[in-house]
Amino acid sequence: MIVVTGATGPLGRLVIAELRERGVAADRIVAAVRSPEKAADLAASGVAVREADYDRPATLATALDGAERVLLISGNEIGRRVPQHRAVIDAAKAAGAGLLAYTSVLHADTTTIAVAPEHKETEAYLLASGLPCSLLRNGWYTENYAATVAQALATGVLPGAAGEGLVASAARADYAAAAAAVLTGEGHENTVYELSGDTAWSMAEFAATLTEVSGTKVEYRDLPADAYRAALVGNGVPDEVAAYLARLEADIADGTLAHTSGDLARLAGRPTTPLRDTLAALARA
Repeated sequence: MIVVTGATGPLGRLVIAELRERGVAADRIVAAVRSPEKAADLAASGVAVREADYDRPATLATALDGAERVLLISGNEIGRRVPQHRAVIDAAKAAGAGLLAYTSVLHADTTTIAVAPEHKETEAYLLASGLPCSLLRNGWYTENYAATVAQALATGVLPGAAGEGLVASAARADYAAAAAAVLTGEGHENTVYELSGDTAWSMAEFAATLTEVSGTKVEYRDLPADAYRAALVGNGVPDEVAAYLARLEADIADGTLAHTSGDLARLAGRPTTPLRDTLAALARA
């Protein structure tokens, strides 16, 4: 029995599709979700749907009952994720799971990127639990730039503060394929994978590629971090969020997302999706 948490999210749905592609029977997959009504399509396909609220541990015990392998997709509530993740780890251990794979962040143990602290703490708790685990340290999803693409196509300008920093992003489907490979394969206990795209690109290259695939001229405009933050606030972004996004840009400038280990392509069994392919899809959306 393979349990996928956060199964109605974009990554979770892709992982379940990958599991099915790899021959896992629907009745051997559990979609563990906060809102079961949002998983009606999964239930109709034969996948077991169980309520799993990270903030309600009793639901996790039921959701993970009989689990042999678990994919813990990290929560999206920044500031609350550590206790939520701990609750899932505890439930998986109580269920006697033979493997828990966790979607962390690239180089979680050493990186300075703004999103890392909760991942680092979760990893430490998981390792201390004694539960056989695989740390899937995901880099950037190219789809993270969906809103950025829409705005850039509307204005012709792609503002940022990343300088010449590089991003080795990949499509969400690539990360899903890697997770499915770990969940269905052997020998992944107590492993760490640094997952990122095959090719790193700069924001200037991003703008040039977007121009090519869309036919709309887009120029990257690099700003000092404070000016970028102020521009975000001027466009209606709350100051706290703007500060966070500006820090992420500084992290990119420092090279925190530039690493290309090849782990993602090796696990997925194919090259990662090129930037231009995902940008073309986003431009058409």
